[in-house]
Order: sequence, then structure tokens, then C-alpha cells
Amino acid sequence: MSDAVSPRSEAAVAEDVEDALVDGDRALRPGTARAAFAHPTFRTVYLGAFASNIGTWMQNVVLGALAYDLTRSGTFVGLITAAQLGPMLLLSIVGGAIADTFDRRRTLTILALQQAVFSLVLAVIASPAEPDRVALVLAVLAIGVGNALYAPTFSAVVPILVPRRDLAGAIALNSVQMNASRVVGPAIGSILFSRFGASWVFALNGLSYLVVVAAIARVTLPAPVPSASRGVQRVVEGLRYARTHREVAQTLVTVFVLSLLTLPFITQMPTLADVNLGIAARSDAYGFLYAAFGLGAVVGALSIGTLFAPVDKARLARFGLVAFGALLVVWALLRDPGPAYPVAFLVGAAYFTVITSLSTVLQQDLDDGVRGKVLALWIMGFGGTVPFGGLLGGWFAERTSITAMVLVGAAVAFVLAVLVDLRPTRRSSAARVSAG
Repeated sequence: MSDAVSPRSEAAVAEDVEDALVDGDRALRPGTARAAFAHPTFRTVYLGAFASNIGTWMQNVVLGALAYDLTRSGTFVGLITAAQLGPMLLLSIVGGAIADTFDRRRTLTILALQQAVFSLVLAVIASPAEPDRVALVLAVLAIGVGNALYAPTFSAVVPILVPRRDLAGAIALNSVQMNASRVVGPAIGSILFSRFGASWVFALNGLSYLVVVAAIARVTLPAPVPSASRGVQRVVEGLRYARTHREVAQTLVTVFVLSLLTLPFITQMPTLADVNLGIAARSDAYGFLYAAFGLGAVVGALSIGTLFAPVDKARLARFGLVAFGALLVVWALLRDPGPAYPVAFLVGAAYFTVITSLSTVLQQDLDDGVRGKVLALWIMGFGGTVPFGGLLGGWFAERTSITAMVLVGAAVAFVLAVLVDLRPTRRSSAARVSAG
């Protein structure tokens, strides 16, 4: 049976609390991860996405390792990443308009199946000992296009599966599943890659999309809020909203700069592991290094809906940027593979404490009518700039060093910590008070 979800009134929440006390249960604290997970539709979509993202990250880590293994070139690694994530920069804004216009369940299903088909095509292309590099890039590009249109719709759906008071917990949990998949996916993917080759990994990822399709088929998703905008106006509506809401604009600028200039260390992870740490890209050790970073990201994201649930997220983002910059300095100067694993964990934790805090600031007072369009801008910054930062970072590292590249990223994080002001405007503060 489908679950229809609608925002709940304060009276309904109070009644739940009263029932919990009468029955002897502990009431759920609003805004926590536990409160968000209690909503059935959110839970179903969340678990389906988690399973699918494990397959995605199996493929992601193997793509980078395969690209480096074939060419020993950081530039080609950056090119593969650009094909995978570059469409987010160009097409996410279109995906945002789609998210706020068309039936979301049908949109998600069609785009998930498109990515499944091209993942299977990628598996065929990667099966020879020397895959055709052009075909490899084109198949990855096709998957990237599907994801660029899929991601804004999925991101717009997840927050409205819970009442607004539980939004922070839902955002934190969504970040957790994204990053838990970074732990499980790379560990499984690297083992399969070293034993059976890349083709098997890509085929399994194609099949994993069927899990999220099955989850989406079980629920009824909220319909988009009607809008009077049409055509190009509908596409740029998110830009107009950001221009008139200072904290939204500052959050988007921060994630753009952060992703472009500090995150090349992620896309160039195979190069850094090989050159600085002596860890081969095609090895279990590299998979576990990437998984350590992912595990840290899980802890950082989960902390927002648990340990740091009562803490002001604007202030937390600033402190997180300082910690992230300091840890990047350590990461850049490290040469021993032993300590690399705990340092990678801490880097991941600091990074996703910042990202999840920024995402919460962005979404906590966002109008549902423009949610998809504004989140498309977030996705453009969070994912779309990463491949170009990776290309820039690969170019810079080849002309200087991988160490210098990471240190530049650390300096950018420190500068953002000083300049960013995410405090809400009076209008946003009033909206938050009226929302409870």
C-alpha cells in the first residue's frame, strides 16, 4: 500500500508525544535523525537509495582506479571524473525545473533505469584488457547526464517526506546514507576490481538501480507545488530566489568555492595514494583508504542529527571549515601509509560536518515551490564543479606536486571560514519561528 505524506500540524506532533508518554515510550526529539527515520515513506525511500548508492560508489572508486591504472595520468582521471560529474554543472538547473514540474515518481524511475542501462553498457566496454578510452568516457558521460537530471528531483523529494521540524534529521540521515555507501561501496568495489576486473563492478552497479526503483514504486511522493513561471523563467527561478535570500546565496557560493578548490584531493586520491603514501590504486589497501574517508564522512554527517542537533549550523559550518583546513595540511604532508587511515577518517568527518551543516542552513527555511530549483544550484556547486576542480588540480599537481595541490585547498578552507556569514536574515528568522 502506498504511503501519502503531508506536513503534520503541531497538534499532531503533540499528540504523538502524549501517546508516547502514556505508553511508556521515550518521545522523539524533533529535528533528530531518529525522529526523521520514524516516518515510513522517508524510511522506504532512504533505504532504497542507500542500496543503490552502494553500487554507485563501487563504480565511482573503480572508475578512478581503472583510469589511473590504464594511463598513470592524473589528467585522464580528471577527465573521467569530468564526464561523470560535469553534466551536473550544465544540466542540474534543468533537472531542478523538472523536479518542480513533473510527476516525481515517474521521473525518478525513468532516470534510474537510464543509468542502469548505461552502467551495463559500461560493463561491456570495460571487459577487454585494453578498453576503448573514448567509448569509456562517452558511457560515463551518459550516466552523468542521467544523474544530473535525477539528483535534483531526489534531493527535492527527501526533505518533504518529513515535517519541517524534522528536516535537519532527514538531511543528516540522507548525508549518512550517501557517505555510508562510500564506505561499503569502495571496499566491495576494490576487492571485486582486484579479483575479477572492472566489468563485474559496473554490471553490479547497473543491477543496484533496480532496488531504488522498487522502493520508489512502493510509495506516493508529494506532487510539485504549482508555479506560474513558464519556460526559461521556470529554469532560472532558483537563481532569483537565491539573489533575494542572503543566507541561501552565501551557502551556495561557499559550496561552489569549496568543491572547486578544496576537493581535488578526492578526485586525485589515486595519485595522492600512489605518490605520497606508496599505496597502489589497484589494491585492497587503496579501497580501505577510500573507505576510511567515507566512514569519517558518515560520522560527520550523522553528528549533525545527533551530537550537534541543538547546535547552530551556521556557526558549526565555520568551525568545521577551520578543522577541515587544518586536517588537509596534515593530509598533504603525510608520507606514512599507517597513519593515513585515521587521518583520512578525520578529513572525511570534518568535510561532511561542514557540508551537512551548509545543506541544513540552505534548506531549513526554503520554500517548497522552489526547492528543486534551489537544490539544483546546490548540486551544481557540490557535484558539478568537482570534476573541473579535479582537472585543475591534476594539471596543477603535475606542474608542482600533489602536496602543493592539497595545501592550496587547505588555504581556501581557512579563507572561507573567515569570510562566510550564514546567519539568517530577519525574514528567515521570523519564518523559522512561525514554522515551530
